[in-house]
Amino acid sequence: MKRLHQSKSMKERLEPLLKKMSQLCIDTFLVSDLHVIRWLTGFSGSSARVLLSPHRSLLFTDFRYAEQVKQEVDGMESVIIQTSYVDSFVGGGYLQGKRMAIQEEEVTVYEARQLGEKLNEVEIVPVHGFFYEFRAMKNDMEIDCMRQAAAISEQVLEQILPLISPDVTEVDIAAEISYRHRRLGAERDAFDPVVAAGPRSALPHAKPGADRFRPGTLIVIDMGCIYRGYASDQTRTIALGKAPKEAREIYNITREAQQLGIDSALPGMPGKELDALVRGYIEKHGYGEHFGHGLGHGVGVEVHEKPRLGKLSDDILPLRSVFTIEPGIYLPGKYGVRIEDTVVMEEGGVVPFQRFTKELVEL
Repeated sequence: MKRLHQSKSMKERLEPLLKKMSQLCIDTFLVSDLHVIRWLTGFSGSSARVLLSPHRSLLFTDFRYAEQVKQEVDGMESVIIQTSYVDSFVGGGYLQGKRMAIQEEEVTVYEARQLGEKLNEVEIVPVHGFFYEFRAMKNDMEIDCMRQAAAISEQVLEQILPLISPDVTEVDIAAEISYRHRRLGAERDAFDPVVAAGPRSALPHAKPGADRFRPGTLIVIDMGCIYRGYASDQTRTIALGKAPKEAREIYNITREAQQLGIDSALPGMPGKELDALVRGYIEKHGYGEHFGHGLGHGVGVEVHEKPRLGKLSDDILPLRSVFTIEPGIYLPGKYGVRIEDTVVMEEGGVVPFQRFTKELVEL
């Protein structure tokens, strides 16, 4: 039953891609991005290419993954290469037609030159962002995987909070996050955990340091994991001991701004419109210059993908898209606050995956 479901999913994935290729007069599409390959086929190896065509779609990989590809991929033929990818495409007679698209954002100059030299009768067509619209709208399986990834990270957060004390460091807690993610069934971290306390909490993507936690400080914990190929992403800000008055103030503003984003998001809304709404709330309270990053980003097989929510974004928020809402206020040399949920867009608005409290936790 599982394999039949996988085959059906593969067919459903391929049909709109082949239709778009036909509209662009593309005969063959060379897929190089491993994230797209994972999304399309389920293959998790570190080396692969996919050739899409209306006649025959193929996944190419090497001997290291000969058995793995059998276990992970159903509904698409696989080819185990003996030479380079380019030589395999040319020598195996796998290419159809006269126009082959490549992902211009992924193919190296060297590989593009090789393709041009060895396929001199085939027009190489650079294409950008071909898969964005398809990846932005998630199916039930993808949403379930991300919901489970979020549940794992929340369990980890609950487990690590009692470990935070003046006797441990940011690095200690970050290591516990990575370890516990795997213990609870994740493949790996979705990104290196951010654990930043005191003045370092004002650095949005601080690397964990070796200093011990100090009472009376805020601690930003940004974490996520990969479960069956799909990511989670969440941030909570906590305090060790009683938080200073100003820290509590910016915490409450950030929490209210984040809830405003959750309450206001609707299907088809431009990402920059939601960003402007939340940013305006923070600006109204006098902290606009201290919120310097975008409101959020899509989440899927990558932890950062379409749609983007920011001042310059042209993306809309489609039905069944999954993205973050993560405003922050950062006061250099003092402290920072960020609160982040990953949400799924439904008919009536967004539903967060995370359930962990957004009231200020003071340990």
